[in-house]
Amino acid sequence: MKASGNGLLAGIVVAVVGGGVLGWFFPSGAVAVAWVGDLFLNALKLLVLPLIFCSMVDAVAGISRRGRLGNIAGVTFLYYLATTAIAVTVGLAVVTWISPGSGIAPAVGQAPPQVPESGLRAIVDHLVRPNLVEAAARFEILPVLVFALAFGTALGRVGARADAAIAFFSGCNEALLRLVDWLMVVSPLGIGALIAARVGAAGGGAGVGGELAAVGAYFVTVLLGLCVHGVVVLPAILKLVAGRRPRQYARNLSEALATAFATASSSATLGVTMRLTEERNGIDSETANFVLPLGATVNMDGTALYEAVAAVFIAQTLAVPMSWADQVTIAVTATLASIGAAGIPQAGLVTMVIVLQAVGLPLEGISLILAVDWLLDRFRTTVNVWGDAVGAAVVAARRA
Repeated sequence: MKASGNGLLAGIVVAVVGGGVLGWFFPSGAVAVAWVGDLFLNALKLLVLPLIFCSMVDAVAGISRRGRLGNIAGVTFLYYLATTAIAVTVGLAVVTWISPGSGIAPAVGQAPPQVPESGLRAIVDHLVRPNLVEAAARFEILPVLVFALAFGTALGRVGARADAAIAFFSGCNEALLRLVDWLMVVSPLGIGALIAARVGAAGGGAGVGGELAAVGAYFVTVLLGLCVHGVVVLPAILKLVAGRRPRQYARNLSEALATAFATASSSATLGVTMRLTEERNGIDSETANFVLPLGATVNMDGTALYEAVAAVFIAQTLAVPMSWADQVTIAVTATLASIGAAGIPQAGLVTMVIVLQAVGLPLEGISLILAVDWLLDRFRTTVNVWGDAVGAAVVAARRA
């Protein structure tokens, strides 16, 4: 059984709207159906690590066998670095122009979130783990991804003796994508429950309205920056570099973008993104299997933009001037810290600590943005997934 395109998209749109309405007007009832959304999200996450491992091994083995891994990897990382840097620049420009933090008193009495090792340190310390199974059990994606890259490269260099192994991982990848198809049949139920429960947990319409009123200018600033990057910058790259029609390309990915918004997790959305990128947008499987799992782990345009805006916003509320040197520091740090952000809900809030520390801002400033972070997380995750999909088209065009 496979979900049909238009029918599934309509179902997801109805689910998002219906879930929002339920959570807005009946918050207690909405929270009661949270288990349905959790079940759907857990099912998606269940497929993430096997899908990343099998798809990466399959893609890298094939690319390595033809001796083109270095070229494709170079184009991929150049795209990731360039678009993330552009996103940060857009964020800094928008927040400087609007200045949403001017006149807002800093919040007191709220502790910053607990922050484990993350961001830059995560990149250095967590690339290789002595126990891959333990890393997978902790949902640490980077070491699994690194091992899959190395293992796929080795398989590609072994020769004919590795054909059976490569075919095995290719078959597993296809089976996992079929599981994604089956799961998407019931996705409207899960997506509706996720949206309803989160709005309900925020206190319904009154609670969400109060949160937005408190930091509305900041919320609008982040959204404007995300719109500029997602609606102007990335489509321009897609059109000029990949020669694709942005509107059609985005329409073909609409279910993945809606799923990203509902789950706030680029990793959980990975299976849907891969399937639609290959089947509807015609990206070859090798490129999709290499670029998209890598992108879901290290390419976070929306997260980097949000971190830049949030850091300057916190500085504005504290009346701390940001020099050009400080803004350059924020740009570099946000770009690198976003790479260490796991593709899970609100990971960007954790790596925000790296950015604040880089320019000497107090961590307590994070309390200013906690109230609306859960909602902004959905928008920035959607931009992250969109950026990954555009990257697949760019790399495919460079391969041709």
